[in-house]
Amino acid sequence: MTEPLVPINTDEVEFSAIRAQGAGGQNVNKVSSAIHLRYAIPASSLPDPIKERLLALNDQRITSEGVVVIKAQTTRSQEQNKADAIERLQALVDSVAVPPKPRRATKPTKSSQRKRLDSKATRGDVKKLRGRVSGGE
Repeated sequence: MTEPLVPINTDEVEFSAIRAQGAGGQNVNKVSSAIHLRYAIPASSLPDPIKERLLALNDQRITSEGVVVIKAQTTRSQEQNKADAIERLQALVDSVAVPPKPRRATKPTKSSQRKRLDSKATRGDVKKLRGRVSGGE
């Protein structure tokens, strides 16, 4: 795993063990191996710009109150599921750690405008003649 851009303070993360879903027989019914991770963005120690970008994300894992909820249940080990959930939370935070580049408005060149208009005229001529038999009438 690579070095995180903005490390998460694991003291701010709340874990709860739940029963995993899916196949697994009797083990699934007895053992609470799945992990629910809850991380409150507004109350976290993350820098404000990262908090804003996280809250602006259109991600179904972020509730309207700004709490990230991640469910990890891929393995049968509670510790591995916990590590997986933290890794996924770190990936989410790292995805917004680098601010997006501002878009710089540009104009198309005169030549490219002329080429586009010429190709539109040619397409119109081709469509006009489509289905016509040359010669005759």
